[in-house]
Amino acid sequence: MAETADDLSAPLGQETERRKRRFRLPFTGMQALAVLLGLFLAGFAGFALFNDDPLGGEPMTRIAIRPLNPADEKPAVAPAGGGSEAGAKSATKQTGSSEPKTVTIIDGSSGARHDVTISGEAPDKTATEAAPIMMAGINQRLLEKSRYGMIPVISDGLKPFTAYAAEADRAKAAKMPVVAIVVGGLGIGAAKTTDAIMKLPAAVTLAFTPYGSDPTKLAERARAQRHEILLQIPMEPFDYPDNDPGPQTLLTSLAAEQNLDRLYWHLSRFQGYAGIANFMGARFVVTDAVMQPIVREAAKRGLGYFDDGAAPRSVAPSLTAAQMVPFAKADISIDAVPTAVEIDRALSRLEALARERGMAVGVASALPISIERISVWTRALESHGIMLVPLTTAMLKSKSG
Repeated sequence: MAETADDLSAPLGQETERRKRRFRLPFTGMQALAVLLGLFLAGFAGFALFNDDPLGGEPMTRIAIRPLNPADEKPAVAPAGGGSEAGAKSATKQTGSSEPKTVTIIDGSSGARHDVTISGEAPDKTATEAAPIMMAGINQRLLEKSRYGMIPVISDGLKPFTAYAAEADRAKAAKMPVVAIVVGGLGIGAAKTTDAIMKLPAAVTLAFTPYGSDPTKLAERARAQRHEILLQIPMEPFDYPDNDPGPQTLLTSLAAEQNLDRLYWHLSRFQGYAGIANFMGARFVVTDAVMQPIVREAAKRGLGYFDDGAAPRSVAPSLTAAQMVPFAKADISIDAVPTAVEIDRALSRLEALARERGMAVGVASALPISIERISVWTRALESHGIMLVPLTTAMLKSKSG
């Protein structure tokens, strides 16, 4: 009541001390807010006037671009190849100019899934491409379309074996001892494959696996250097799957139709080969029931067949004879022990066998030491009265003999 009385008794136009305090605080807060707003506007105007920003304050994103360090690049590592069982797991793994990729390949017939490590040499190309680029010098009449791509076929009596056999003086070869050498495991590892192509004599036959980032390009280069080429077909070894030749391996547990479907996949990887060869396959090549359809298909498509000699009980000799398929079997594995001394000894045995029988066939992988020793040995071979010939020439001489 005292407060009301004071208000009523106060002179007109005047306020009590309590009312003055009530209105002074809001007035002071408004002043502070106005000052802060003025400072903000002045600062913004100064930034806009004096800052050299052509985007006028538009939002920006900054991205750091780090240049490629050449030291990060790694040279391709060539795996130990050839037709031997040992070290075959590495035949589908390598490092390249970029990290390797693991690709899952699904078999069209069985639905089985396989992982294969593909080199980073060509990141945009993998072994799963269905339509490889056509090679130069390929006779289009000798091709037939499959669901995986083009595969060899006989046309008007002309066979791929005849069309793609390397040139040789066969009349001369018929009159003297001959040696044929097949270097296998190529196509994976560009450096290793290129060394074999460029450093070995043209008469040495080169066998390519169906894997690798760009087997077509390497096979084409080999043919340009006048090497004849073979396609290696991965076949089941005794310790499969612990020792796995790679995707689409022909297996004794599959039906004939499934193995033929896998064979077509391999046949479509590249062209220009005169024949096929086993890649591993110690269990597969001794089993008549599974080998018969493969040899029959080789005959149907006009291809020769090369047995790497790793399985003494292979049924390939009898089956190819029955189907009249050009055939040869390796007599000696040149680099079974990959040292210079042992390779030289193997080559000497090969030479002696050629003198004894008139013909001998050796098989090797593309190890640097193997390429070096074979190259040195072949330079003096003719002076020893022995002729180095492509495998197809040896096949034909064996057939005529």
